[in-house]
Amino acid sequence: MKKYSFLLVLLVLFAACKRKNTATTEVEESRTTGSVKILVDESFDDIVSDQIEVFQSDYPATKFDIVTGNENKILPTFLNDSVRVIIMSRVLTKKEEQNYVRRSIPIYTQRFAIDGIALVTGADEPDSTITADEVIAILKGTSTSGKSLVFDNPYSATVGYFKALAQISELPKKGVYTLQTNSDVIKFVATNKNYIGVVGVNWTLEGNKNTAAYLPKIKLLGVKNVKGKKGDDAFYKPTQQNLISGIYPFLRNVYIINCEGKEGLGTGFANWLASPRGQLIVLKSGLGPHKLLPREFNLKNTN
Repeated sequence: MKKYSFLLVLLVLFAACKRKNTATTEVEESRTTGSVKILVDESFDDIVSDQIEVFQSDYPATKFDIVTGNENKILPTFLNDSVRVIIMSRVLTKKEEQNYVRRSIPIYTQRFAIDGIALVTGADEPDSTITADEVIAILKGTSTSGKSLVFDNPYSATVGYFKALAQISELPKKGVYTLQTNSDVIKFVATNKNYIGVVGVNWTLEGNKNTAAYLPKIKLLGVKNVKGKKGDDAFYKPTQQNLISGIYPFLRNVYIINCEGKEGLGTGFANWLASPRGQLIVLKSGLGPHKLLPREFNLKNTN
């Protein structure tokens, strides 16, 4: 009986030690381990998901908590210091930086991709081109073309981009409409005539599962830039080569902004995005990489 009691005590002690070790063991926080919460402009959700998938295959001891939304929704969360890593299509303004500057928290901004804003219309529509001047006229409410633009939502970075382009503070009451998401825009344009959808170029690529069924029903418009700017000599579509060369008129950069203030996973992921491996994923996605990858040639002496 004493023997069994002794064994029972040992088992209880072993279980208690095991629970203690499990409870106190934490994953070390570093550039390739631990966890991070990242705010992501919904326009870039797909490319960020692809990057994380490959990153975690190399570094499995990592956890990403991704919060997506339009810029106006996610930026306040970043500025009030609730989340310290954000991916969006612009850098912070001097005023927006102040919250971190006051506390001497460094702000690291890294461009990792070049995105194009595509103009799409129904595949059966007669027009296949448009000028940047026409787009600006529609946004100002002065167009007589009868064409209408459809955006994802009134608070998106895409709308902000075109407001700045047209130098307007509000969208006109006629000729410009907003929905909710990029996929909504593509579905709408594919099934309604006489509209031009405005979406991130990655939403028009074949690999996008959210819009795949509607892609055969739409087409990309070629765009000629305003006189005096690059791309004013012909109509250009947002192909990857035109994004990389900068000749397509409606370009925007994609940035990761990191204010972790430590050597954490956010820093590691930001470095990864700009690394050759991360840039290869950007290249395969159809966007323009921050840096063109050098080509390697295997030269053999055949003499």
